[in-house]
Amino acid sequence: MYNKYRNKKVIYDGFKFDSKREAKRWYELKLLEKANEITELERQKRFILQPSYINNHHKHIREISYIADFFYYDRKQKIYIVEDVKGIKTDVYKLKKKMFEYVYPNLTIEEI
Repeated sequence: MYNKYRNKKVIYDGFKFDSKREAKRWYELKLLEKANEITELERQKRFILQPSYINNHHKHIREISYIADFFYYDRKQKIYIVEDVKGIKTDVYKLKKKMFEYVYPNLTIEEI
């Protein structure tokens, strides 16, 4: 089944991925983890960009979050890596990336 960006969802390693490209990257990262080049590998890590709050009209406003495709620690570079497998950079993604870089200045989203 294709989504609106023509990516075909796939199941690999017991996980559902939004595209074949994302599943392939997971496979590559698992190999790097097995070789002990990376550690703390996570899928779909949530980063809060703005917490939820109650506005002046007593309405609950939901948090704004960014969900990274992959997150891990690179032992060689000695840094945490946030990865997003991108085909199309939507306007929402571009906005969330700017917010992410502001809220998490020590992290950078690497687009694969």
